[in-house]
Amino acid sequence: MPELALFLSAFLAATIFPLSSEATFLLALSDGMTFPHAMISASSGNVVAIILNYWLGYWLYEKTQTKLLKSKIGSKSLACGNRYGYFILPFSWLPLIGDPLTLVAGVIRLRFVWFVIIAGSFRVLRYFVLAQIV
Repeated sequence: MPELALFLSAFLAATIFPLSSEATFLLALSDGMTFPHAMISASSGNVVAIILNYWLGYWLYEKTQTKLLKSKIGSKSLACGNRYGYFILPFSWLPLIGDPLTLVAGVIRLRFVWFVIIAGSFRVLRYFVLAQIV
């Protein structure tokens, strides 16, 4: 059951909710969850959420673009996405700007496979590095 809680925390943190999946990840490790279980739970939740964000941006193009343009971070993310394309994806793991960048990837129609490989890898790497630091 703790794996499901960590999955949901990581999923929600990568969507519109202001949560810290990193704190939940570290808490799970400190409570005795094994490193592989914590990595799989947190990474899969986070990657599933960015895939959802991508498809929301892709399928709800007009609505998503309008919503992005209404916020300062969203506007900057959209401008960077249009200008730099795939080169924005390594920054999609960052707090605040990362989640809008995953929406932008869908809006600007980046290739899905490359999106998942690049953005997903950085999401997984974040948890790995965090676990190595602490």
